[in-house]
Amino acid sequence: MKMAEKKHLNSSLLERLATNGFRFTPQREHVYSVLLEKRDHPTAEEVFIRAKRRMPDISMATVYNCLDALVKCRLVRQVALERGAARFCPNMQEHSHFYCDSCEQVFDVNLPPEPVIGLPRGFKAERYDIAIHGRCPECKT
Repeated sequence: MKMAEKKHLNSSLLERLATNGFRFTPQREHVYSVLLEKRDHPTAEEVFIRAKRRMPDISMATVYNCLDALVKCRLVRQVALERGAARFCPNMQEHSHFYCDSCEQVFDVNLPPEPVIGLPRGFKAERYDIAIHGRCPECKT
């Protein structure tokens, strides 16, 4: 990540955390950067393993607390698929998820600007949480 991008990211992170009553900490910054580096919907345990590579002293509890703060600040979305561990997605654009039942990877799927989903009269959708299950191209055979 370039220095200018990192500065912008940190100022956005600082602003969003402060607006929601959280302090900016090196741990929160690090966990957020881990999520942005590889957008593959990792579990908290996977985030912990990745975070530990460059911040060896970080604990699992700290990672959970950081993820909780990032979700509450709407910087990261918590994705629950089936009965497995929650996953975390830094893509805050409206989208759905495709879950490969074979390899268990999760992929972002863009939604049309106005998804056509028949809602009962008087209902108004504020956000979508759609999970599509199947097999990814590598597992479809």
